[in-house]
Amino acid sequence: MSVTTRVFISQSTQPWFNLAVEDAIFRNMPADQQVLFLWRNADTVVIGRAQNPWKECNTRKMDQDGITLARRQSGGGAVFHDLGNTNFTFMAGKPKYDKNVSTEIVLSALKQLGIDATATGRNDLVVSTKGGDRKFSGSAYKETMDRGFHHGTLLLSADLTRLANYLNPDKKKLEAKGITSVRSRVINLNELLPNIDHESVCKAITASFFAHYGECVDIEYISPESLPDLPGFTQKYQQQASWDWNFGNTPQFMHSIDERFSWGGVELHLDVKKGHIISVKMFTDSLDPTPIELVEKTLFGIEYNAVTISNAISELTVEQEKYKNELYDINSWLKKVII
Repeated sequence: MSVTTRVFISQSTQPWFNLAVEDAIFRNMPADQQVLFLWRNADTVVIGRAQNPWKECNTRKMDQDGITLARRQSGGGAVFHDLGNTNFTFMAGKPKYDKNVSTEIVLSALKQLGIDATATGRNDLVVSTKGGDRKFSGSAYKETMDRGFHHGTLLLSADLTRLANYLNPDKKKLEAKGITSVRSRVINLNELLPNIDHESVCKAITASFFAHYGECVDIEYISPESLPDLPGFTQKYQQQASWDWNFGNTPQFMHSIDERFSWGGVELHLDVKKGHIISVKMFTDSLDPTPIELVEKTLFGIEYNAVTISNAISELTVEQEKYKNELYDINSWLKKVII
């Protein structure tokens, strides 16, 4: 096998697995190597390293529909992946690493298939249509001292309706810091080339990659049952799959909500940092504010998570039998608005 060129294709569609593989390859590859990794995910919203999932996504609908949330190691915006997407990752040591080269490799591959596309200034690939330019690919990047990677997604036959469903957040009063995605008009490439699919795109990108580097090597197929030697992979997978990484690794934000019950109105302000509630302010016009004060103390410091919050208030209800009706109402309310 060549020491300078490797091509991996994942046979898994599990996003945490694929993102862990990507990062493990990147961390362990020799700095004089160039690597192509091709993969796709089933029913996933992938967010950038600095993004807030509660602000970017309709997390409640995702939970109802069994959509996975995955936070990648790179920056950039939120994207929806299903099996109508093909994802690519180009990795290389410096000074060879050049995101313009990998972009040209993808554009050349698409041209082989009969699609003329161009790159835009926002790291997107677009095609010209009668209605103007339409985006079919977005990219993100990561660099270290001696290497870099460029990864992106290609819309082949994705369900764009579902994309709209999951990338529009709930109408919550969230005031968030961090990176917000810029939405663009998108298109599936099968509108231009009906027979395009994951296999044909992988074949074309691989051929374009080999042609650029003047070298052809055996493709290495990856799955949970067939992993290459990747030191630290298990730990990386555990991180990618963890709540702390996907939700907890979120910039600080505030969630403000209010509701009226038969016994009075309640206004709740939560400050959340790294997925934990760091400040709780509750206001009420109830004649007895004691249950509100108890909830305020209970929520401080715990995970911003519907299950954790509900369990904490349920325990409080057992301890404070006198206020069980008010606490039950508050618990039912928060279950509906926090996920």
